[in-house]
Amino acid sequence: MTNNIKRNPLLGKEGLGVVCFFLLLAEALLVILSWLLSAMMMEGVRSLLSSEGIRWFFGSFTDMMASPLLVWLLVILSALGCVQQSGVVELSRQSRPITYRERIALRVAFVFLVIYVAIIALLTLMPHAILLSATGQLFPSAFSRSLVPIVAFGLILFSVSFAMVAGHLKGLSDILNALSFGIAKGASLVIVVILLIQLWESIRFVFG
Repeated sequence: MTNNIKRNPLLGKEGLGVVCFFLLLAEALLVILSWLLSAMMMEGVRSLLSSEGIRWFFGSFTDMMASPLLVWLLVILSALGCVQQSGVVELSRQSRPITYRERIALRVAFVFLVIYVAIIALLTLMPHAILLSATGQLFPSAFSRSLVPIVAFGLILFSVSFAMVAGHLKGLSDILNALSFGIAKGASLVIVVILLIQLWESIRFVFG
């Protein structure tokens, strides 16, 4: 997996470094453009170099980063890391037959997954379910807003339960390492998303 990422310029650190550079360049150009357009008295344009713009940048940075997109990325990376570390993916790639313990682990993991899906179904599909909106709608609702974490937690539950029963993860420290593995591998993506959010919010401030 690591070798494939290194060979792929779109997923490797070099490719992400280029993306970060262009995002920073776009932010710098936006700062200059906003100042020029504001100096020309263009209606509806605010300068990022004005006192208002500087106060907005420093005062709103934390609120801007508290974005569902960033949270979704973290939980997705954590789930994918768990799947990779659990050994589930390797089962379909190996030429050797699946061991008896791995077959048991798969069954246990599927049982946990079915229970999890059943609980989510009870919270969403029943009349007046807790995760429905006030009008009884599924979209938008608390369920739709948490759909990405729900799917990610399901993957984590399946992967961890399989890995524990199969003996691939032997303790709490191994589980913690599996949960953080994907985040560590995808840390560069977190930086890209932070820069992307900042650029988007800056565009909204200038032209909004």
